[in-house]
Amino acid sequence: MLPYQPLNRSVAGKTLLITGAASGMGRATAHLFAREGAKVMATDLNGDGVEAVAEEIRADGFSDIQAMALDVADPEALKGAVSATVEAFGALDILINNAGFARPVHPKEEAYEEVWQASLNVMLTAHQRLIRAALPHLMASSEGGRVVNIASTEGLGATPLNGPYVAAKHGVIGLTRAMAVDLGRDGVTCNCICPGPIITGITDGIPDEHKEIYAKRRVPLRRYGIPEEVANITLSLCIPAASYLNGAIIPVDGGMSIKNA
Repeated sequence: MLPYQPLNRSVAGKTLLITGAASGMGRATAHLFAREGAKVMATDLNGDGVEAVAEEIRADGFSDIQAMALDVADPEALKGAVSATVEAFGALDILINNAGFARPVHPKEEAYEEVWQASLNVMLTAHQRLIRAALPHLMASSEGGRVVNIASTEGLGATPLNGPYVAAKHGVIGLTRAMAVDLGRDGVTCNCICPGPIITGITDGIPDEHKEIYAKRRVPLRRYGIPEEVANITLSLCIPAASYLNGAIIPVDGGMSIKNA
């Protein structure tokens, strides 16, 4: 029998690039990783917003944080973000694809095509482009590179008026599985989180009483989650000790996706 082998459960000193970090789950994730000792490059389309998040983190005493504006639909900008991260911190160990948006649209609407293209560009195509741009650095990571894609429970099912978002998130799950198979031999793991109803900017427009009704009807825990609960699961996928977890699709939804009625 092999002796017990202690594994490293710390991301201290690791370098992280995250998209969509100006608010919600991205903001919480940037805060959490900085507090755990990681070096964080926080990016977002909202440059002022993500710089404000970086300032929050610095004000709390964590200085290894930089921020930059990033349009993930721009292929050259994605390459630039990878280069900026490596230039700032000397490495890139962890990539978190978090950027996204939701815009309700019915298939009969003229805008459907526009929303479809934007959804796939931002929430699917950008993921593979950023993974591929970061790959040489992830492969060089001393304890194995980590990729975490943030999908949604909409990648496990569908709700009305959400077709482009649903398709993109289903695609993220497929991309995660494909990358897990292709990159595993290079020591890079790729996993996916599917948040359910979370209190974020996307759900801000839902009245609180409607959130409460929905949660009591659909979620076994009978509440919406908070961004920090998702961020902590993301962190758990990125620690060196998670070295044998690859291709996992993990709902963080209070049990919603397994409830039959």
